[in-house]
Amino acid sequence: MRQAGRYMKSYQIICEKYPSFRERSENVDLVVEISLQPWNVFKPDGVILFSDILTPLSGMNIPFNIVKGKGPVIFDPLGSAADVDKVREFNPEESVPYVGEALTILRREVDNEAAVLGFVGAPFTLASYVVEGGSSKNFTKIKRLAFSQPKVLHSLLQKFATSMANYIQYQADNGAQVVQIFDSWATELSPVDFEEFSLPYLKQIVDSVKQTHPDLPLILYASGSGGLLERLALTGVDVVSLDWTVDMAEGRKRLGHDIAVQGNVDPGVLFGSKEFITNRINDTVRKAGKGKHVLNLGHGIKVGTPEENVAHFFEVAKAIRY
Repeated sequence: MRQAGRYMKSYQIICEKYPSFRERSENVDLVVEISLQPWNVFKPDGVILFSDILTPLSGMNIPFNIVKGKGPVIFDPLGSAADVDKVREFNPEESVPYVGEALTILRREVDNEAAVLGFVGAPFTLASYVVEGGSSKNFTKIKRLAFSQPKVLHSLLQKFATSMANYIQYQADNGAQVVQIFDSWATELSPVDFEEFSLPYLKQIVDSVKQTHPDLPLILYASGSGGLLERLALTGVDVVSLDWTVDMAEGRKRLGHDIAVQGNVDPGVLFGSKEFITNRINDTVRKAGKGKHVLNLGHGIKVGTPEENVAHFFEVAKAIRY
């Protein structure tokens, strides 16, 4: 659950001590500490690397920062073929050695009591950030590029696809046992445009990783994915993560039983009573059916969520028996 809010209070203290995103993300000891905090407290089945999907950008010659209260800011947004030509393919060993170090330590610390998860951003989502200059509400810049200069966007997407495949392989080689791909903004595309600007590159990543790491489970998440579920399954990933806007039973039916599902309790449920939380968890599990289901929230945990309710979520989940 995005590290259970990255264990809310202590993470806030750490951010105050290390206000720079780079200070936090490149400090191996700090990365390990933050990654382990929710596991030490709640003992979930997974430990998620503390990082960000935009971490590779600096190594691709795309300077950025994450600004408090504003989010990611790309200093020089891309908008032309000349801009894309300056983008380098990502070399994780060279650019983010601290990620590999942190994963190796996490595997040793967890000692197979939980799975260590890495993650990457999907090509279209990363492209959206670097073209828009950060977060966006209407995605006009990336769509203008897609529909007026598609070759330029395809060139950028190809660089991200190759780079993210390399990054997944690097994470796996250094300790990640599962990797989740976040295509958060893919659902801003119509189905026909998803098939052109996202699906081929996701498939390329999956195919490339499966050639070198055939047993590495890959998870795909896209916010608001109800209109694209069947297409998400075409990527070849092992697990599709559903957000709470999709009924779990309907999602399972549409995806088929050959693919696993993850999710999809509404994070807002954790503001409810413990009885309400219990009922929603049981409803989700019942609708998912037996097997091939990773119980989770349908998105990251919300700021201000009562910690005792987070603990209750895990207690109920661990007690479920089929």
